[in-house]
Amino acid sequence: MATQGAHSMVDRMVGASRLDIHIFEEVEADTAATKQALSVVLLVALATGIASMGTIGVRGLLVGVVVSVAGWAIWAWIVYFIGTKIIPEHETHADWGQLARSLGFAQSPGVLRVFGVVPGVGGIIFLVVAVWMLVSMVIAVRQALDYTSTLRAIGVVLIGFIPYAILMSIAFVIFGV
Repeated sequence: MATQGAHSMVDRMVGASRLDIHIFEEVEADTAATKQALSVVLLVALATGIASMGTIGVRGLLVGVVVSVAGWAIWAWIVYFIGTKIIPEHETHADWGQLARSLGFAQSPGVLRVFGVVPGVGGIIFLVVAVWMLVSMVIAVRQALDYTSTLRAIGVVLIGFIPYAILMSIAFVIFGV
């Protein structure tokens, strides 16, 4: 069910990039926003792939998009499990879809990775955007899991990153990217 006053996907991406907690609450509650979150993940994967075409080629771009979508789903599951089963707060009530939507939109700053093609500053752009996305993910986790503690959200993201990084590394080795 869509929430009243729902913003467009672009509005939501801008809001998520601005770290607006109200946008994360909106997409968490809007079950119809899962397709939008998937679209954000695809856009970010394409932006990243375009910026990396010189090193990964077209095959790498295609595999990267598939792995990015699978990675988003896996990341949402890992965060869901850690945040709701291992270190929940008393008020934590969430499902996988809420995390998937919130974490999908948390990737919104990643569309700027396309500017990674700019010679001399591409690496800096990638680094700045990666940090921005990480902060966005912490906020998304805090809101989706109804945490009052940002430190707990940081813990979930850091703990969850370990199995996620291992799984993504294995996927990239398997697909030769």
